[in-house]
Amino acid sequence: MRIFATMHPIYQYIKEELSGCYNPSECSALAKWVLTEAFHFTASELYGGKDTIFPEKDRSRLEDIIRRLQSFEPLQYILGQARFCGLDFEVSPAVLIPRPETEELVEWIVSEHREAGLRLIDIGTGSGCIPVTLSQRLDHPYIAGWDISPAALEVARRNAAKHRADVTFAQVDVLGTEIPVLTADLLVSNPPYIAQQERADMQRNVLDWEPDLALFVPDDDPLLFYRRIAEIGRHLLAPQGSIYLEINQRLGEATAALLQEAGYRSVELRKDLSGNDRMLKAIRP
Repeated sequence: MRIFATMHPIYQYIKEELSGCYNPSECSALAKWVLTEAFHFTASELYGGKDTIFPEKDRSRLEDIIRRLQSFEPLQYILGQARFCGLDFEVSPAVLIPRPETEELVEWIVSEHREAGLRLIDIGTGSGCIPVTLSQRLDHPYIAGWDISPAALEVARRNAAKHRADVTFAQVDVLGTEIPVLTADLLVSNPPYIAQQERADMQRNVLDWEPDLALFVPDDDPLLFYRRIAEIGRHLLAPQGSIYLEINQRLGEATAALLQEAGYRSVELRKDLSGNDRMLKAIRP
């Protein structure tokens, strides 16, 4: 199959096929993303007026990608990878797709910790994007990653191996009673924080594909995980140890108040680049 006059016919074809599922700006972004990431189109092939030969095997793959996008499957799952802090991570429906807001949390940690040999625990590690990135950005840290999901831990271990990251992963139910006895300088977590009642405001590519286990908390106890992490921090954090948390933008003040009531000091609430309350830092009681 030969497509004449650069990629525009292919680009337009993808947009048209997706138009019944996504708005025009999403269709445009997805079409460009498919061509550059899945088929490695260069800038000159996208915009330079060069004829593009599209082999039949690629055509079949393109049709499969379009079909899956029409089912609202995230492109990151279709491609099997997502980019986070400049690194490529394997992702699957067993783990959340890493978000830019979580990159901001990692950058906050890195900006404040230049000391060598930090001991860090990531609670709810998912794909392992946080501990793997921090293992490369911090100075010879010891890092543990905990998750309740065996499938998520398998993905996290493969990502650590891919990036030669020294991270110790363990299956841990932080809501249970058996917590490993470790001493940490930092606890970091992006735990489940979306109330069930917020489902109506969410897009299908999240609701239908990303793991509920990593997303949702009960409507009557939306701070469930933060309360438990605060309790764990009181036992595991070293003196002057800190907690860094990603939070529900609607519950920033409530989450900060929870940590203050638990005795944590210097509680700091930060907004993300979109202006939403998104991150918290606090120092051990």
